[in-house]
Amino acid sequence: MNRTINRTRIKICGLTREQDVDAAVAAGVDAIGFVMYAPSPRAVTVERAAELALRLPAFVTPVLLFVNETPEAIAHACVQVPGAWLQFHGDETPDHCRKIARTLGRRWMRAARIPLETPAGEEPFDLLKYAQDYSDAQAVLLDAHVDGYGGGGKTFNWSQLPPNVNAHLVLSGGLNAANVTDGIRALRNHGHSLAVDVSSGVESAKGIKDAAKIHEFVRAVRAADAEHPL
Repeated sequence: MNRTINRTRIKICGLTREQDVDAAVAAGVDAIGFVMYAPSPRAVTVERAAELALRLPAFVTPVLLFVNETPEAIAHACVQVPGAWLQFHGDETPDHCRKIARTLGRRWMRAARIPLETPAGEEPFDLLKYAQDYSDAQAVLLDAHVDGYGGGGKTFNWSQLPPNVNAHLVLSGGLNAANVTDGIRALRNHGHSLAVDVSSGVESAKGIKDAAKIHEFVRAVRAADAEHPL
């Protein structure tokens, strides 16, 4: 399997305020995630996501996170937020994701919700099969399986993941400035590439980001990159 060593791309998810978008852009992140799932404390409306996305400069990508949403609602959101990636974070099947993304002409990623623990007698999460099932996705996001579909600040056991995943990977789930370097070290060569995604780890409250924490997180990622320069 071909692997590349690149600058680790950074996505910050669950933004709801202008100042948080501006802080993330100033820190040098690559993507901004907007949660389009109403029960989430970080949810925004389509109209709000569109307003915030207008603040993004060239080459910073908006990402719209959906949980078991209808194709019609996803299509409406895409009209309002041009160029956004789609992030499927619920129980969407490969065929469902593929059809929507192709119809809308959008790049997409699929969240793999990895259990915090594997109960005795059960098989561990099969990431190799998952990546194969969603092989049309541009990336597989590795998140901890928590109530509420993400943003729970929980870290799964990175050592349980196979070392040869045929996908671009995005590490998520409980990341913060204190542990992201270790996460990158642990998973750097497990897929074609590795990016990171943070939400609660850069917050002062749910949906309220902290500019200092954002900058600290980005510095920690760059410190990990410095160990393996291009």
